[in-house]
Amino acid sequence: MYKIKVMDKLNYTDINAKTIDSWAENGWEWSIPISHDEFVKAKNGEWNVLLTPTKFVPKNWFPDLKNKKLLGLACGGGQQMPVFSALGADCTVLDYSEKQLISEKIVAERENYKINIIKADMTKKLPFDNETFDLIFHPVSNCYIENVYHVWNECYRILINGGTLLAGLDNGINYLFDDNEESLEIVNKLPYNPLRNKNQSDKIEVNRDGVQFSHTIEEQIGGQLKAGFILKDLYEDYNNSGILKDYIPTFIATMAVKPI
Repeated sequence: MYKIKVMDKLNYTDINAKTIDSWAENGWEWSIPISHDEFVKAKNGEWNVLLTPTKFVPKNWFPDLKNKKLLGLACGGGQQMPVFSALGADCTVLDYSEKQLISEKIVAERENYKINIIKADMTKKLPFDNETFDLIFHPVSNCYIENVYHVWNECYRILINGGTLLAGLDNGINYLFDDNEESLEIVNKLPYNPLRNKNQSDKIEVNRDGVQFSHTIEEQIGGQLKAGFILKDLYEDYNNSGILKDYIPTFIATMAVKPI
């Protein structure tokens, strides 16, 4: 086990990419690609996708995806993008985990569809021109970056006017507790940011947890509004394991649009 130094901002996204690679190698649930049968069902109109752990995204949040340019942002793993490809979307997936992108390649080769696969760090400027995509699908992943305002601004930039952003968000509550214990004893105060809090950085085991961050609703939803988005809908969701799943919602999914 090794620790990070407080305020070490130079490599935490690289640490997180390697951490997620190791999770994928050990059967992480978000790295297991869909089966051939699931792909065929999607082609026949029988499908569901997740932005958060347990609740399926409402079908009415999606436009007709045929020939739409769709970005899966931090969305590797071969779970959602194959479904969107089966529905006829022109898909691009961006992720910083090599193993998550390998899963995307495996499914695309197996099912014989084209997908643009890009390894990139979403804390940097996204490698796309202005007004490139009709829809961005962004499952829970902002917990692995410190500054979410940058992501919302970049999403706004690369969406067409009238384009849709679907995002899964962690509301921060999970970070109050020690996820090693089946206990509701509060062990951290928010915000949870091990780059700025020595007590928090001293506790984490990077090769197990990565470097994670809590974010406020002001950052997550308010940040979308400040970027220029119009919020159209949202729902809450629960953890899919652990004691908290029986007590309180810990995730939010949002549907927002860029004005025409």
